[in-house]
Amino acid sequence: MQIRFDGKTVLVTGAAHGFGRAIAHSFSRLGANVWAWDLNAAELEETRSQAEGHCEVRRVDVTDPQAVQEAAQEAGGVDILVNNAGGVLGQVGKPLEAVTPAEWNSILAVNLSAAFYTAQAVVPEMKRRRWGRIINISSGAGLGPSLTGIQAYASAKAGLVNLTRQLCHELGPYNITVNCVAPGFVRSNPTTERQWQSYGEEGQRRLVESIALRRLGSAQNIADGVLFFASGLADWVSGQVLSVDGGK
Repeated sequence: MQIRFDGKTVLVTGAAHGFGRAIAHSFSRLGANVWAWDLNAAELEETRSQAEGHCEVRRVDVTDPQAVQEAAQEAGGVDILVNNAGGVLGQVGKPLEAVTPAEWNSILAVNLSAAFYTAQAVVPEMKRRRWGRIINISSGAGLGPSLTGIQAYASAKAGLVNLTRQLCHELGPYNITVNCVAPGFVRSNPTTERQWQSYGEEGQRRLVESIALRRLGSAQNIADGVLFFASGLADWVSGQVLSVDGGK
């Protein structure tokens, strides 16, 4: 089966760089009408200019439910939603008792609540059409302890896995599938690059040796997992978590 998305409208959050940019470019290249959201306007413009097909970009704060609703209305009927926005917001691991409420809540907001708000905004039209695909980007940190040591990040990504499973059952009667990709460690953005450098040569070696394939992956590897869930190849697949991590 040749995978194409001609005539489909795809919304990708967190698309200014890394996984989000690779996902947006992949759908654009395969014929979709892509909407790419992020807060980083300058890098969003790079995402748009480098796309091989149609790609509209908008600066949207996905932690703001009203902003999400308004931007979703502009996009029109979204067929495929990729909830990729997230990250650690510059935070580093620290002891439990040193974490502030603001640090905890900000990471939950962008990694978990944002996915809920965006799904909430696009699902009514998916229900009306009786067709839709939602793909959430979790993390290996959602399936076990996080390499970052950040409690909120691990909790939010685990929450995203169970939100996926819950929505799978709620939306299944409307022919809407909901699945999740859980990436392993990939050097895909400034944050992960800093994390990689912080390990030092020995730590980097240990990390690579913990991967069955003995090599790091790429942002495109993550995008390929998303394309599978969005394609006809996954027509009877829902509520699943695909670990794209080189083997653990």
